[in-house]
Amino acid sequence: MTVTGFVAAAPGFAATTAVVNGFSELVLDVFGKDVGQHARTAIGVAALPLNLPVVVAAELQYRGQ
Repeated sequence: MTVTGFVAAAPGFAATTAVVNGFSELVLDVFGKDVGQHARTAIGVAALPLNLPVVVAAELQYRGQ
């Protein structure tokens, strides 16, 4: 799983990873450690669509049985 978080932030804000931590914790709670572990990127941006504070995109791969 790959996760990218975009955080609306003022110049100099360096805690974007802390903002995206909530999503990472949720994914681990829902899917468990074996499935929910993921690589992550957190980026600060000047503005997001619809004036949202955070946008998170996740890419998942389904493994059918």
